[in-house]
Amino acid sequence: MGDTWSVLILRDASRGMTQFDQFRTSLGIAPNILSRRLKALTEAGVLAKRRYSERPPRDEYVLTEAGREFLPIMAALGEWGRRHNGGGAALSQLVADDTGEPVRAVVVDAASGKRLDQVPMHLVMPLGS
Repeated sequence: MGDTWSVLILRDASRGMTQFDQFRTSLGIAPNILSRRLKALTEAGVLAKRRYSERPPRDEYVLTEAGREFLPIMAALGEWGRRHNGGGAALSQLVADDTGEPVRAVVVDAASGKRLDQVPMHLVMPLGS
């Protein structure tokens, strides 16, 4: 997930793209790089590879549960980028299906419902790390 291509592939998958050529056209990515990224995302369990044609053999790539759970993280990263590096036009924006209004992503603590950027906190390393 740490490279730009992987995040962009997941963004496109969240938009409904599933086929190699769709990703390649959307991203303008070299086929060998796309193949490696799709393989890595599949091995990481965020995409699943499914055969949709036997002749010729063709596969599609769909988001797994882990991939769908990454979408709010991408939304939070995009929100952070718009707030702190928003000099240019947004490449994409989440909108609510029911209202069409832009979604403003925030990260909250599931237990308290409080925004994490408003909660004093620190990182604790487990013993033996």
